[in-house]
Amino acid sequence: MNDPNLPPSAGIPARAAAQAILSAVLRKRRPLDAAQDEVLADAKLAPRDAGFARAIAGETLRRFGQLDALLRECLHKPLAPHRTGPTLEILLTGACELLFLDVPAHAAVDAANRLAARDTKAVHFKALINATLRRLARDGRTMLEAQDAPRLNTPDWLWTRWCETFGEETARAIAQSHINPAPLDILTTQSGFDDARLPDAIVLPGGVLRLADAGRVDILSGFAEGEWWVQDFAASLPTRLLGDVRGRTVIDLCAAPGGKTAQLASMGAQVIAVEREASRMPRLKENLERLKLRAELIEADVRDYAPEARVPFVLLDAPCSATGTIRRHPELPWIKSAADVMSCTQTSSELLDAAAGMVADGGTLVLAVCSLEREEGPEQVADFLRRHAEFRREPISATELFDQPEFINDDGDLRTLPCHFADKGGMDGFYAARLRRL
Repeated sequence: MNDPNLPPSAGIPARAAAQAILSAVLRKRRPLDAAQDEVLADAKLAPRDAGFARAIAGETLRRFGQLDALLRECLHKPLAPHRTGPTLEILLTGACELLFLDVPAHAAVDAANRLAARDTKAVHFKALINATLRRLARDGRTMLEAQDAPRLNTPDWLWTRWCETFGEETARAIAQSHINPAPLDILTTQSGFDDARLPDAIVLPGGVLRLADAGRVDILSGFAEGEWWVQDFAASLPTRLLGDVRGRTVIDLCAAPGGKTAQLASMGAQVIAVEREASRMPRLKENLERLKLRAELIEADVRDYAPEARVPFVLLDAPCSATGTIRRHPELPWIKSAADVMSCTQTSSELLDAAAGMVADGGTLVLAVCSLEREEGPEQVADFLRRHAEFRREPISATELFDQPEFINDDGDLRTLPCHFADKGGMDGFYAARLRRL
């Protein structure tokens, strides 16, 4: 969209779509992926324009704290949504284009003016939009230099929690890692995959391949052939805590979209994959079929499911606030709150109790969450052990995690942070505990 030969109206539908996505996220608290799918399905944009819309919406949310601070500095008073229509979204996305997407000032400002002119409410604020964006085009980068980006892009409810849990230095490193989009990590099936076919990939421990800018996943070499699946490096670690599962039965609870199921099946386990959401089952089944892997799929609530017999291994990837995945889901800090953490904690507790009943004597239960919040990880396990005297924590050794002691907390549990492997693109924040039934 930076082509100077494009007419002034070029990119208007893409920008309108980006603003609709942003509105759905910030006003209706819709997840970004769902908002993008809905808006772009209706917009019927060409692939290039759809990509531009995604880039604007995603980067605006990634930098929302900074952009909001800039607008507060430029505007005399907050905008009233019922009077101003999409004016705020026009300003946010216009500022994002100027300062973070390197769109030429004339193109970004002209597009914002055109979008305002198309709306019956925003048209009355066209002069304000024009003046604000022109000021940011002139002074915005200097204003950015004075900002504390990691702090601004992290709302108070998360910043306070992370400082209390990890200390301010680590909290700042976590927040800094969220500024860059997550790379694409892939795991290969047992048949192997010639990584020379993806020459831009780097190899992480455990043979995970990482691509910094993969583009469309479905057209990458080996995808259609079922030679690999997408799974963040950190998300691949909890499964490894089970040890040797070849020929053994493993129940994978809350299994969709299926990364851990695929990983277990590729390790030779006899997998029973349990998933409650009927809408997620087709994707789980399709992924296994593409990978030519087998698992028994069961649609059921974990709390209602009872296996025919207790099994040696159970993996529970519990529902959580997902604050460890903000690199992939930049909307999370702005659409969730501490109340969501409390709600997830109660559900996870019930699922963990149900999972415990599926574990055979001497068997292993692994709880995993893609959360940075202590209530969903260490405190959840501490409460579980108080309720279940028949279980003991089995500490994890660094040798099990590719000699990475920083992945282990003081209790001997797995704790990865988004700032780990920062020089390689980071990773998701994951917590996992290994619990042995006596």
